[in-house]
Amino acid sequence: MLEKIDFAKGGGLVPVVVQDADTLKVLMLGYMNREALEITRKSGRATFFSRSRNELWEKGETSGNWLEVRDVSADCDNDTLLLKVIPKGPVCHTGNDTCFNEQNRYDLSFLKKLDDIIGERKRELPENSYTTSLFRAGVNKVAQKVGEEAVELILEAKDDNDDLFLNEGADLVYHLLVLLHHKGHSLNDIVSVLEKRHS
Repeated sequence: MLEKIDFAKGGGLVPVVVQDADTLKVLMLGYMNREALEITRKSGRATFFSRSRNELWEKGETSGNWLEVRDVSADCDNDTLLLKVIPKGPVCHTGNDTCFNEQNRYDLSFLKKLDDIIGERKRELPENSYTTSLFRAGVNKVAQKVGEEAVELILEAKDDNDDLFLNEGADLVYHLLVLLHHKGHSLNDIVSVLEKRHS
């Protein structure tokens, strides 16, 4: 990829959009020259080129809030980079989560992370994991748990305890995701069905 990046178009620099790999929030915009990209790829931590100081700098070298790089990709013109990272603390020098004054927290994207974790549990079957125990118990047991959680949610819906109601809803969603993976599917397959119905 490095050989394809068009550094010449920007006078030796390319803009870099930095995105949280889990929440998908855009965290900051920086710039890299060829050396900064090479260092980033080798170290696994985001290094940029400061246009004001005319030097390389590793994000977090003074604050400790460095960026662990999970993926680097280029746009269609090979003149802009997208870094997907795990931030180790606030990203902005002001102390904010992002340089766009947004909170970097999960919204519905956490469902994707949970879906990914459940898929990972199915592949690896780690010991002392409740999810592993469900996969090992078989599809009938998982389907039974989905049914039980659905009934418990219905019962809580008839009362006025929002905390219990939401907890039962969370239990139902979790067990449904386990059942989907047990059957060889994922949350994306359900979303595809919903999108087709909506179109």
